This record gives sequence, C-alpha cells and structure tokens, in this order.
Amino acid sequence: MFILDSRLMSRATTSLSSQNTIKTPCIGVCSTGIGDSVCRGCKRFSHEVIHWNGYSQDEKRFVDKRLSSFLSQACSHKCTVTDRALLQWQLDTQQVRYTAAHDEYCWLFQLLKAGAGQIRNPDKYGFRVHAPWNDLSLVALRDAIDEDFWILSTAHYDRYQATPDLFEQG
Repeated sequence: MFILDSRLMSRATTSLSSQNTIKTPCIGVCSTGIGDSVCRGCKRFSHEVIHWNGYSQDEKRFVDKRLSSFLSQACSHKCTVTDRALLQWQLDTQQVRYTAAHDEYCWLFQLLKAGAGQIRNPDKYGFRVHAPWNDLSLVALRDAIDEDFWILSTAHYDRYQATPDLFEQG
C-alpha cells in the first residue's frame, strides 16, 4: 500500500444527499482565465466555468455526465479495471476522494491522481495497464490519460460550441 500526500486526501462522501448534489469539478488550476476555451484543469468549457454557480442541478448533472464519460473513455483506452471492488476498497482505505456515482474508470483516474508515483503493482489496486502503455510510469500514464481527456473535451467544444451549425439555413 502507499501513503498519500495529506493535501490530496479527503474521504469519499457517498451519502444520498451528496450524490444528488453535483459539486464543482474545479481542481484549482483554471486556464480559462488566460484565454483557453476549455479548462486544462477541470475540462469544462469557459462559459460553464463562468456560469457554474448559476446552473441548476440538472444543468450541472449534464456537464458532469459529459465530463465523466470523456474521462472514462480516456482511461479505459489505456487501462482495464480488473476488480472494481478492490479498486473501491483501495480508494476508501487510502482515503482518496472520488464520486461514487461515476464509473470505475473515473475512480481509477482519481487513484492515479492521488498516488500514481507510489503504486508499484497495479494488480493490488484492481487494474492493469494495456500493453501499448506498459512502458510508461504510472505518473506518465496518468498525464497521458489527462491529455486525452482534454483532447476529447476540446474536440467536443470545437464541434458543438465553436462551430456554427453546418445545417442551419441563414
């Protein structure tokens, strides 16, 4: 097992009331303030960052679903969760903050964010790395997943937010 940096530790909250409330995905490194259309930290669009506090829970849930879907896709492309229960046990034991309503690939990314440099045997945490990425350190793998997550969010923004509807008649 590894010991996490106490600055990153916060026990998972899985009560029903916390699952119904969508918390801000902000991680404190917002790049929209310096001109990015998609935040390199949380991957929200600039207008979502600006208007987040005014969004209804349904609007927040819609954004959260998109973000968790993209993160899951980026993570599952490079890793497989082999034991969901073990992964969740490790998250709880290591006191890694995660959202219980998200899938196991989002959980895996939270584990990698908190302790990629300290994990020596992924099998003991309920996951394996796919062959093409086996040579990467888990820190480099985490960063590659994060980059893929940002690319997916940016592509979505470019297609559906920045580009006018190609079929709209003017």
